[in-house]
Amino acid sequence: MTQAELKGALEAIIYAADEPATLDQLANATGAEKDQVKAALDEIIVACAADERGVELRRVARGYKFSTKPQHHEVVRAFIKSLRPPVRLSMPALETLAVIAYKQPITLPEMQEIRGVNCSGVIQTLLDKRLVTTAGRKPVMGRPILYRTTKDFLVRFGLNDVDELPSLKEFEQIAREALGPEAGLELGMETDIEAAPEAAQEASAEGAEEEKDGRGDGSATAETAMDADPAEEEIVATAPVEEVAGGELQPAENEPDEKEARAEGNGSE
Repeated sequence: MTQAELKGALEAIIYAADEPATLDQLANATGAEKDQVKAALDEIIVACAADERGVELRRVARGYKFSTKPQHHEVVRAFIKSLRPPVRLSMPALETLAVIAYKQPITLPEMQEIRGVNCSGVIQTLLDKRLVTTAGRKPVMGRPILYRTTKDFLVRFGLNDVDELPSLKEFEQIAREALGPEAGLELGMETDIEAAPEAAQEASAEGAEEEKDGRGDGSATAETAMDADPAEEEIVATAPVEEVAGGELQPAENEPDEKEARAEGNGSE
């Protein structure tokens, strides 16, 4: 396969792929060496950078994906809106997503400490949209579920990894471009997020001390410790499935924890 043929094949694969194609996937599909594939991708990136081209090849979520250029976003957005209603996140959902993105992994009590409101219903929405997922449990009293952002989050916001997250003000601007002009963050959240969930951590520490003291004098039992978060005891019996690009259904990530996360949200409501 010549270099020109390789570039053509790579463009076709990346265009047809539902998700960003990784270097390994492209090398396996074309039968070329990784160095050769990387050189061809670099040439495609340079070629797409020309002003007359409407798309560019970008590194997204540790892979490669074609996307429209920023100068054409308004025209493309107007066209897409004429085809179907835009999908937007509510203000509470966007604010909670920002908290998770900048403080991940983070628990529900820590989110609520930062935002000052109940986030259970919002978490359910973000799980359904596959923007966040569960990330195990925090080793503190009650063992609350941890949440983090997903690969779909990176793709939706055009990021290669979470290290590329912008400042909160820039995040608001990107969110409005990705999710619609009505999306946005409340001013003042920067202070709350930067302050981190110290209060939630202090509460957990105090709870651990109380549990230790209770065990020492016989006033606390294992049953009372388990009652610290009754919502987590409720399990959804039906295995959740998620719809991905292309209309296929697949099991949700981290199924056991996500079942309990959904139960946690429903129980808190």
